[in-house]
Amino acid sequence: MSEAPPAATIRTQVTVPLRFPDGYHATARVFSFHGLVDGREHLAFGLGHRAGSATGGAAHPSSPLVRPHSECLTGDVFGSRRCDCGPQLREAVERIATVGGYLLYLRQEGRGIGLYAKLDAYALQDAGLDTYEANLALGHRGDERDYTVAAQMLAALGVERIALLSNNPDKAAQLGRLGVTITSRVPTGVYLSAANAGYLAAKAGRGGHALDLPLVRE
Repeated sequence: MSEAPPAATIRTQVTVPLRFPDGYHATARVFSFHGLVDGREHLAFGLGHRAGSATGGAAHPSSPLVRPHSECLTGDVFGSRRCDCGPQLREAVERIATVGGYLLYLRQEGRGIGLYAKLDAYALQDAGLDTYEANLALGHRGDERDYTVAAQMLAALGVERIALLSNNPDKAAQLGRLGVTITSRVPTGVYLSAANAGYLAAKAGRGGHALDLPLVRE
C-alpha cells in the first residue's frame, strides 16, 4: 500500500552547464523545492529532453530515467576511490542526458549519517570494520537514507512513473511504498578498484546491492 508524502512545489528552476574532469559536459535544468519534509536543500537535475521547464513534462509521457544519488563530498567532489559514488554520478549524468530524465541529488551524506560521522566511520573501517559495521558502531543504522523527498520531488515535477537507475533494492522498495511506479530497474556500472573492493563487497553482501564482484577480496 502506497504512502503518498506531503506535496512539495518547485521553488526555482535555472539552466546550468555541467562539466566533468574527463571533459564530458551536458546542460541541466536545476530545480529547487518548497515543502520537502526534511527541510534540506535537495536538487533535481533535468537532463536530455527533460532539461527544459518542468511545465513541459506533459510532452514526454514515457517513464524518464531517474537516479536518486546521495551526496558524497569525498567521492563526488574530491574523487576519493574509497567508494564508487563519483563514477556512478558521472555515469548517471551521461546516461540520463542520452535518454532524458532526472538526477535527484539528495543531501544524505554517509548513507544519511552526515559528513563528520562518515569520516568517523572511515576511521573505524581503517581499523577493520566494514562500512555497515562502522555505522552501527557509531550508534547509527547501517543505512539511514529516506527517499520521501525523492518522491516529493518527482511529484512536483509531474513524474509518476520512472525507470530507476540504481543497484540498490531499498531505493526501489521505498519509492514504491511512496507511490512512485517503477516501470524498470536499470543497473549502474560496477567501479571496482583495490581501494573500494571491501566497500563494494559490503554493499553487495550486507546491503543487497545487485553487484557482480567475482574478483573482490575482503
